[in-house]
Amino acid sequence: MTISEGKKIYFASDNHLGAPTYEISLPREQKFVAWLDEIKKDATAIFLLGDLFDFWFEYKTVVPKGFTRTLGKLAEISDSGIPIYYFVGNHDLWMTDYFKTEFSIPVFHHPQEFKFNNKTFFIGHGDGLGPGDKGYKRMKKVFTNPFFKWLFRWLHPDIGMRIAQYLSVKNKLISGDEDAKFLGEENEWLVQYSKKKLSEKHRDFFIFGHRHLPLEINLTNTSKYINLGDWIGYYTYGVFDGEKMELKKY
Repeated sequence: MTISEGKKIYFASDNHLGAPTYEISLPREQKFVAWLDEIKKDATAIFLLGDLFDFWFEYKTVVPKGFTRTLGKLAEISDSGIPIYYFVGNHDLWMTDYFKTEFSIPVFHHPQEFKFNNKTFFIGHGDGLGPGDKGYKRMKKVFTNPFFKWLFRWLHPDIGMRIAQYLSVKNKLISGDEDAKFLGEENEWLVQYSKKKLSEKHRDFFIFGHRHLPLEINLTNTSKYINLGDWIGYYTYGVFDGEKMELKKY
């Protein structure tokens, strides 16, 4: 992907819209939509790195109620010709084809590599990567198991959504909000994961979400790890202008 002069690529993650309630998250949603409205003026592409919603499950004919401001703005931007890319997080593992069908937004379930101008980016949400966090990794295997998803789909949406939203907010193992503090570079498992991937192949930037903490760490003189933070307490995002990548606050 080539970035023309004056154009930029934007990255954001971890909005958790709907948490802890729809009413409380509404001002955050309005702020995010205002940001989307601003960046569409010079965006070459927009990358959303997961957990846009605090819970998302797609039945065959039903999607979660609410968030029309966000979905409408994404549709508007995509329809205008600006590509949007979505990476599922640990709160929207069950996303399937709704974004692709309705908004022409491709959905990725695993990290992907992109090249912008002469820079290589390794991009993903970040959950379940690197050493440790074995309890979550086991839970993720259960949640993504086709049989488990089939069973959940048989629940009436009103019942299934209520149960899932309760667990999403209350269960910290799922939520991941409590560990939003810097652990030291040697204990940051996404940093360790990035270093391992870097030993296999050079990438200029490793971009992740999930940690809810804005971080910029130099892995080498020519490679950097960036965590995007969140849209709950930090309102941070990444922007690449074709030459440099940096975190900014809205």
